[in-house]
Parts: sequence; C-alpha cells; structure tokens
Amino acid sequence: MIIMILGVILLVAVIGSVVVRSIMKQIAQGAVPPPPVVVTAMPAALQQWQPQLNAVGSLRAVRGVDVTTEIAGLVREIRFKSGDEVRADAVLIQLNADSDLAQLAALKAAADLAKTTLTRDQAQLAAEAISQAQVDSDEADLKSKRAQVASQQASIDKKTIRAPFAGRLGITIVNPGQYLNPGDKVVTLQTIDPIFVDFNLPQQQIGGVSVGQRVTVLSDAYLGQTFSGRVTAIDAKVDSATRNVQVEATIPNPKKLLLPGMFGRAAVDSGEQKSYLTLPQTAITYNPYGATVFITADKKDAKGNPQLQAQQVFITPGPTRGDQVAILKGVSEGAMVVTSGQLKLKNGAPLHIDNSVQPLNDQNPTPQEQ
Repeated sequence: MIIMILGVILLVAVIGSVVVRSIMKQIAQGAVPPPPVVVTAMPAALQQWQPQLNAVGSLRAVRGVDVTTEIAGLVREIRFKSGDEVRADAVLIQLNADSDLAQLAALKAAADLAKTTLTRDQAQLAAEAISQAQVDSDEADLKSKRAQVASQQASIDKKTIRAPFAGRLGITIVNPGQYLNPGDKVVTLQTIDPIFVDFNLPQQQIGGVSVGQRVTVLSDAYLGQTFSGRVTAIDAKVDSATRNVQVEATIPNPKKLLLPGMFGRAAVDSGEQKSYLTLPQTAITYNPYGATVFITADKKDAKGNPQLQAQQVFITPGPTRGDQVAILKGVSEGAMVVTSGQLKLKNGAPLHIDNSVQPLNDQNPTPQEQ
C-alpha cells in the first residue's frame, strides 16, 4: 500500500513538472500573447486659437429701477399692463388727488387776492396814501402765496407716477383702490437694449484687457447661441480681498432675449490668433510627476508580425478651450493619440482602435441633457 501511494505521488509530480515546463516554454516563445486593448484614437492636428480670457459674469440693465411713490395716496387708475414697453415720462399710476386739487384752488385764490392787494397798495403808494413798508409787506405776502401754490402743485404732480426713462415694465401687484405708502414698489422698469455684462478677472490678466476689445457671451438659457459686444469700462481699483478687477461690457440685445440677473460666460479676445496642436482633455493623464499621453506605434510582436502598440510620452499641456487642450511639447503633428481607454494601457500593450464612439472634442461645449 505504501509503495502504491508513493508511486502515485511520483507520477503526479512528473506530470506536473512536464506541464509547468510546457507552459513556461510557451510563454517564453510568446505563444500566449495578451489580447489587444480596445481604445479610441485621433491624430493631433493644428488648430487656430483665439487667446481668450474667460470669466463668469452677471447681466445688468443699462438703466433699471423699481418705480416707487414718493408720497402716500390711494390708487385711482393704472395706465399700463405688466410687461409693456413704455416711453420716457409715460404715466403709470394716477393717485387720488381730489383734496389736493381743492387745496390748490384755495391757495391760488389767496395768491390772486395778494396780487390784487399789492396792485391797489402800489397805486396808493404813488398817491402817498400809504407807506413803502406796506407795499413791501404785500410783495412778500404775494411771493409766499405763490410759493404755497407751487408747493401744492408739486405735491399733486407727485401723485402722477411716470416712467423715468423708456424700457420694459415688469409684473405689478398693485391694483386700483390700493393705498400706497411712500417708498412702496409699483413696478420694475428695465432698459435692456443694450445690456451690460459685469465680470471679474484676476489682476494678472489686467494687461490683456482694454476698452473696445471684443467680448463673446454664452448663456445657458440659449444653448448654442452667442452674443457679441465690446468692453466699455474697467474698474478704477482692484478688490483687495480677491485681487480681481471688475470689467463691464456692453452687449447689443435687439431681440431682448437677455434679461438682467442672468449669468453668462464671458470670453474676452486677447491678442492675435495662434496655432496649437490640440487634443481632447480625455486623452491626457495627469500624474504627480507630469502629464502623459499614449501614442500608437507600429511595431512587431514576438513572432515578428506587425502590431500596433501603445507608447507613453510626457507632454507639456497649454491653455484649454472647451473640451480641448493645447499641447505645447511632447507630441508632433499627425501623431495618433489615444483619446480614451488609456487607463488600461502600459508601454508596449497591443492596441485595437475602435472610433465608433469618440469622446467630446468641442471648443464650445454645451450641457448634454436627455
């Protein structure tokens, strides 16, 4: 029994040794090559880039105000509809002014009486029937009465609320018969053609901005549509907390699509166009020791057959634009660069290129929502 067991163990050891030697020999001869890694790739191509300074800004009306009432009163008449376009000095709200008009009439009557008294006393002064002091008192009284008339007329005028400038009205919640206190909001009025966009740039970029430079604005409210304008003002100081400077640009808005309060991405053209080798951002792997990409290389496998292999190279990335990155050093024009799937690669790994689905490579990307 012991001899039989020892014979079986010896037989298993011999068979295992033969199998292991066979596998090692096949591996050494390359008989079991690793399968190719499926990736996407594209050639590095030169593109014209317009250097830009990018920032997120807010849209602001050229002129905007919440129309309010200066004095209290009861709303008698509303002469506009929410959303109307109005001209300057158009009547918006008429407050009740009946008692003010009656008081104005009384003050005018008093002023007329004071004028009549002054005329009569001047005639008596000419006849030396009264003193000059009486005439002077009459003149002062007439001026006082006229001043009271002017003051009352001004109060009545304030009960007619007018548009201070031309623009578009917002939505009002004021109704006839409502009592308004001083300072109560009646409606908002905004002049939105043209419209301002305010944005901040770091102090390092101030030298690249000047009045008159072209500005392009993108808004998420209108995907794929750009709005162009010019820089019209640069703030006179830098914010000491953020070290940013505020820039104002004016954007024509004839269709009045842009509204105050929206945010937009502003891009200021800075300098002349440049040529850069560009790649999608997905092609670059950033590591603590640098940025790398994988390029494809035509080589031979262990059996001498032609094979497409991956070769990792260090690069120097430059400015970015949307989904694209400029490559300053490390890749030559026309080199085939792996754009996705590189996380599975190492130097010398065999490749299979399948570009049926390519990563995004848009200089002006827009949100993709389904």
